[in-house]
Amino acid sequence: MNCRSLVAGACLTVLLMASVDAAENSASNVIQRYGLQEADAPVKDRKGWRKPKRILIGGQAARLGPALQTAAPDVEFIVAGTPEAKAKIASIDATIGVCDAEVLEAGKSIQWIQLVSAGVENCVSVPGVRERNILVTNMQRISGPVIAEHVIAMTLALTRGFDVYIPAQAQGRWLPRLPAGRAAVVDGKTMLVVGLGGIGTEVAKRAHALGMKVTATRHSGRSGPDFVSYVGLADELPKLAAEADFVVNTAPLTPETRGIFNAELFAKMQSTAYFINVARGASVVTSDLVAALNNNTIAGAALDVTDPEPLPSDHPLWKAPNLIITPHVSAASDLGAEAPLQVVSENVKRYSTGDKMLSVVDVTRGY
Repeated sequence: MNCRSLVAGACLTVLLMASVDAAENSASNVIQRYGLQEADAPVKDRKGWRKPKRILIGGQAARLGPALQTAAPDVEFIVAGTPEAKAKIASIDATIGVCDAEVLEAGKSIQWIQLVSAGVENCVSVPGVRERNILVTNMQRISGPVIAEHVIAMTLALTRGFDVYIPAQAQGRWLPRLPAGRAAVVDGKTMLVVGLGGIGTEVAKRAHALGMKVTATRHSGRSGPDFVSYVGLADELPKLAAEADFVVNTAPLTPETRGIFNAELFAKMQSTAYFINVARGASVVTSDLVAALNNNTIAGAALDVTDPEPLPSDHPLWKAPNLIITPHVSAASDLGAEAPLQVVSENVKRYSTGDKMLSVVDVTRGY
C-alpha cells in the first residue's frame, strides 16, 4: 500500500499499526521485492550533510516518532505544529511528511525531506527545495503492484461493459447485450503505457500476462523489460497512441506532462481505444476528454484521478458516456503498510549513519 491516494490520514493510520519487526517485510526484502533504487553515493558525501540531531515529523506522519526512534535512537523526533517545533525549528535537520515553504524558510538547517507519498510535484515546486539542493526521498515503486491491479480491473471492466451492467443491476434491468463494439477480449490487443517507471512496469507486466502487446514511453531512455515490445521517447507518444487499443497514463506530473492528454492526442487515438489514468488528473485537459467521450472520438475511459479533484457533483465528466471513475483509491489494498514504514525507517537509519539513501527524487526532473 502507498499513501499516494488515500485520504483523511487513512494510509498513515494503518501504517502506524504495522509491525516494524515483521520479518517478511524486512528492509532488504522490501528493497528486493519492489526494486527500490539505492543512491549512487552515500549521503555523507553531500554538501551540508551532518548527523541529524532533530527531525520534524508532520502531517499524516506526525505519530511516527515512537516507531522511528528504534531506527535512530540518538535523534529527537519533533511533531510539527507544536510549541516545541516552533521553538526548535531553526535546529531541525530533516523532515518526514512535511514539505512547505514556511517550514523551509524557518528551518534553515533542513537538508533532507522524506515524503510518505509517491507524488512529489507539490514538494519540488517549493522554491527552497531546489535553491538549497535539499535531498528529497519518497515512496516510489511501493504502490506499483496494487495500482497495476487497479489498471487491469479498469481495463476488463471497460471491455466487459461493467460500466453498463452495474447501473442496470441497481435499476433492476436485464440487459443481455452490450452496445455494438463494447464487448471485447484483451488477448492480442495493444496497451501503451505512458511513463514506464515503477507503476508503469507493473502495469506492463500484468498486461503482457493477459496476452497483450505492450508498448511504452519514458522520458529517460529506451530501456525496458523483455515483456515490453517497444519503448519510445516522450515525443513518440502521438504515434504510439494511434496504434494502441488502450492508453494508460502512469507518468509523474511535471511541466512536460501537464495537459499532454488533450484534444489533439485524443483525435489521434483509434475510435475503439480506451484511455486509463491512474497518475495525475492535471495530465489531462478535462474538457477535451469530456468532448472526446461525448463525440465518440474514443471508445471510453477509466479515471482514478481527475482535474479538479475531488470532482464537483455537477461536473460534466460525471455524465460523460462509457466512463468509469474511482475516487483516487488505486493504491488502497488489504496488504497492510509494513513496506512504506520500512522504507521510512531504513532511510532514517541510513541518513543518520551517512549511508546510501533509498528512493531519491530527481528534483530537477520532478520524479
